[in-house]
Amino acid sequence: RSAPGFAAIYKEFVAGGWNSLPFDPEFGGQGMPWLLATTVQEMWQAANMGFGLVLLLNQGAIDAIHHHGSAEQKAAYLPKMISGEWTGTMNLTEPQAGSDLGQLKSRAVKEGDHYRITGQKIFITYGDHDFTENIVHMVLARTPDAPAGSKGISLFLVPKVMVGPDGTLKGRNDLRCVSLEHKLGINASPTAVMAYGDNGGAIGYLIGAENRGLECMFTMMNNARLTVGLQGVAIAERAYQQARDYARARVQSRELGSSRPEPVPIIRHPDIRRMLLTMRALTEATRALTYSAGLSLDLARRHPEAAERARHQRRVDLLTPVVKAWASETGVEVASLGVQVHGGMGYIEETGAAQHYRDARITPIYEGTSGIQANDLVFRKLGRDRGAAAAEFFAEIAALDGDLATALGGTLDRLREQLAAGLAALRGTTEWLVDIQDKIPQAAAASATPYLQLFGRVAGGYLMAKAALAAHWAQITGEGDSGFYDLKIITAQFYGDHVLSQAPALRQPIEHGWESVLDLDEQQI
Repeated sequence: RSAPGFAAIYKEFVAGGWNSLPFDPEFGGQGMPWLLATTVQEMWQAANMGFGLVLLLNQGAIDAIHHHGSAEQKAAYLPKMISGEWTGTMNLTEPQAGSDLGQLKSRAVKEGDHYRITGQKIFITYGDHDFTENIVHMVLARTPDAPAGSKGISLFLVPKVMVGPDGTLKGRNDLRCVSLEHKLGINASPTAVMAYGDNGGAIGYLIGAENRGLECMFTMMNNARLTVGLQGVAIAERAYQQARDYARARVQSRELGSSRPEPVPIIRHPDIRRMLLTMRALTEATRALTYSAGLSLDLARRHPEAAERARHQRRVDLLTPVVKAWASETGVEVASLGVQVHGGMGYIEETGAAQHYRDARITPIYEGTSGIQANDLVFRKLGRDRGAAAAEFFAEIAALDGDLATALGGTLDRLREQLAAGLAALRGTTEWLVDIQDKIPQAAAASATPYLQLFGRVAGGYLMAKAALAAHWAQITGEGDSGFYDLKIITAQFYGDHVLSQAPALRQPIEHGWESVLDLDEQQI
């Protein structure tokens, strides 16, 4: 049983066609760009992240079936999942495995055209609910003769209710939710412990080839990682709007520098303004980077030129761990600032500010922790091409310098200098990491998280600078809303002064901080 009203809300959501935006029209999708679907999904995640999670997991399952499923599997399952009549899940980890999926023990034994699945899965978001008449579980398991470790994992489609050849629903499959987790946040989202095969084995169907499940799973995971980054953006926006509105209404203390004794709205106090602008600037920067990745995803799939498709796929691969980790960590930071702006009332549940903080806190953890994303960025994304894709992106950032220099009256000179300094630090640390990861891999691993934070700050600064430059020229030509463009420029300049200016300082913990990390014996910590 889901939270009161959620099933009805879900039915309205599906009836409006919102679930089908980016998917293949062959199976009932609208064929819209992922960038459009991303902007729309930000609204759903900001409205209620606990509700929005059912959309996130279904989207990842659809993507996996579309890329790796058989023609029969696509025909049987995609139309219902794309319409939202059914939902999908990801069943990855187990109690003993955590993030190390090579430790999975769930078994899959072949039986005719299907497999019998047995085992237990934990942390299954929307593993059971009352929104739809069927749930399609994507389950990782091992066949009896599979090799050990991650190379022996296969992916299976396991429906809650069996589906006949004509698409009609048959009896229940041998799977069940045995308990729900009691969580810090996202309490409207059921996080299930799922048991498979208590009565002989759940029927499942192989997705892709045996022992190639990780490849299929990463299609789901990468989709989910971008959307989790988007959740960070969404929660940040929600927290910012609430904190801003509270600061306008809350009256306390006289205005600094004023001779008038009466108290004023706290938004007039400089430190409150600093916090609100920090929230706004970080939200805009992470949104810009997340949307930029969404645009590259569209171009990687649809650009008419093969070379451009390949270039944008490199960009998606490079940015995915940065979007996931930096945007989710930023969401937590912004939500925490939102509590701070509320003061003591922020610590009181009735104001709602604490809910944003509690909800946001899971985002740097699930779908791969921030540390896992940082290692992915350093060892996979930099390591596989010796930093070539990163250098390609850095060249694009550097090319903006000349355009910023043309801004009339030196309007953007300080931001230009801050971006140049941040880029120099990012380039230098990238070269250092490419070199050190083969020689001292522990050093690269210890430096990976601050490197990802540096990458995010500079990439966000690049996009904020692009926005400020566009706003500047729009003001010069007299196009559009001058107030809107003023705000874009001020926010970008604030980002430069308070966020981007700190980027060069991260070079020290990246290139030298690893030594103190590794110096202590584990018993001394």
